[in-house]
Amino acid sequence: MVEVAASSASVDLNAKLNAYRRNGVKEYLVWQIYENQIRWFQLQDSEYVELEPEDGVIKSRVFPGLWLAIASLQQGDIAAVLANLQIGLSSPEHQEFRNRLS
Repeated sequence: MVEVAASSASVDLNAKLNAYRRNGVKEYLVWQIYENQIRWFQLQDSEYVELEPEDGVIKSRVFPGLWLAIASLQQGDIAAVLANLQIGLSSPEHQEFRNRLS
């Protein structure tokens, strides 16, 4: 689940987060526009844990290879965001994920 939150940030990080947890949404990303903050949560043991960037990149645990370059997105550098995504999609973990699906 991905949301862009402006005035609804407190709702998105409270009531919606609890609703997603109850419904088993495995990952939840919210971009808080006013704060220019991107937060990515993963459901672990019925609770959301915020994923921390590795070298400025958050990597999905549910969809291996889905990588998001946080600073590039915050700065509007879409070319860098897409280039980083391509690196993720070329990663061994993504290739293994694709092989399991086929």
